[in-house]
Amino acid sequence: MQSLQDLLYEKRAGIAYVTINRPQAMNALSHTALDELRSVMEDARGDPVVHGVIVTGAGDKAFVTGADITAGASISAIDAHAFTRSGRLAFDLIEQLGKPVIAAVNGCASGEGCELAMACTLRLATAHARFGSPEAKPGFVRGFGGTQRLLRLVGKGRALQLILTADTIDATEAHRNGLVNEIVDADQLIPRAETILSRMGAHRTGTGEAASASASRS
Repeated sequence: MQSLQDLLYEKRAGIAYVTINRPQAMNALSHTALDELRSVMEDARGDPVVHGVIVTGAGDKAFVTGADITAGASISAIDAHAFTRSGRLAFDLIEQLGKPVIAAVNGCASGEGCELAMACTLRLATAHARFGSPEAKPGFVRGFGGTQRLLRLVGKGRALQLILTADTIDATEAHRNGLVNEIVDADQLIPRAETILSRMGAHRTGTGEAASASASRS
């Protein structure tokens, strides 16, 4: 795999670790980050040793704080369409990876960061994590499939309230609404994700062995 600019990627003991590594921009997703995210997820999907993926953000302040729109109004319609398409392809790949992906939300997850977390199989969060959809304020519309995922996770009424008000909620409320699976101490965030993936891997292995044994007896 080619060297990465905006991500960190490593594999250990059957787990792929993906870190959005743009702390100077609060881990906002650039076009490069999205392309790299898709690349590493394809690598994890194709590696038979990898049984799960953990996605997190660099530092302790942000998971991902939306998209990098520093170009602001100067971005062309063509560029905006390409960015949206890249994000949708990456997030759809995560959701349909065929292997569990855990979002280890270590801080603010706003806009596309919240969408990234929702594309994952499970979401673990620290107590200081925050979730929100600030796109509603300038009149933006989610382009990465987040509205549909939010609706499935928290229900229509709550999803509409969060989208239309652009409210930010804390980890406790996110957990209560079903957006977050568990709230974990910061120093246990990655270890807890590793434990869950290890248990999932063992379960799949056990199921596969049981199925093979059953087939051999028939």
